[in-house]
Amino acid sequence: MALSSDEVERYARHLVLREVGGPGQARLKAARILVVGAGGLGAPLIQYLAAAGIGTIGVVDDDTVSLSNLQRQVIHGTPDLGRPKVESAADAVARLNPHVAFAAHPFRLTAENAADLIARYDLVADGSDNFTTRYAVSDACFHARRPLVTAALGQFDGSLTTIRAHETGPDGRPNPTYRCLFPSPPPPGSVPACAEAGVLGALAGIMGSLMALEVIRAVTDFGEPLVGRLLMVDARSMRFETLGYAWDDANPLSGTA
Repeated sequence: MALSSDEVERYARHLVLREVGGPGQARLKAARILVVGAGGLGAPLIQYLAAAGIGTIGVVDDDTVSLSNLQRQVIHGTPDLGRPKVESAADAVARLNPHVAFAAHPFRLTAENAADLIARYDLVADGSDNFTTRYAVSDACFHARRPLVTAALGQFDGSLTTIRAHETGPDGRPNPTYRCLFPSPPPPGSVPACAEAGVLGALAGIMGSLMALEVIRAVTDFGEPLVGRLLMVDARSMRFETLGYAWDDANPLSGTA
């Protein structure tokens, strides 16, 4: 996919990277990425995907912008209060990069509609804030054979991993699914929501940017992805640790049972 002269100048710092270059930038331009949630994680993720030149960014979110969002959801502004987040996100992407196509999906992703929606995209990046959506997304990605970059936020901590459960690892064993890492959702009410517990705004920016890095890595195929590895960030001590995990043959998606 050829780049225009304007795109060559816009992406010049990518083009001189040996690991990206012209072929990698062309793959970014051809990519179709679905972002689940235009909130704390989705906002910086969408910004950096648009800046990187992803060809089509789809965003699924049924919420509207509220004043309490603006502490961390930096893609939205005060004039956007009350607007659907997908509309505000679309305007932000258009301001940042006119070469990016935006697809708005102003509804909640569920187990019933996930398969149809995810099948339209090459990769999914999940920044949702509830376990029902996370499991619906991860299960649908497995059945659709789509890579998944998924992250979560706590008060002062975050986590990130990449799921490629439709593929096998170098040892010939299946790559782990999301359910290999987290077999089932926690009991209702055991994990307080953001509105109850709070969240550090800048931490959402860190984790959303790391999500964008994993998406760009997956498209351009540089470095080592977080497949079978969970990156954990502790903002209190500014500590980054990585936990390895593997395929569980008892998992309900790709397990032997």
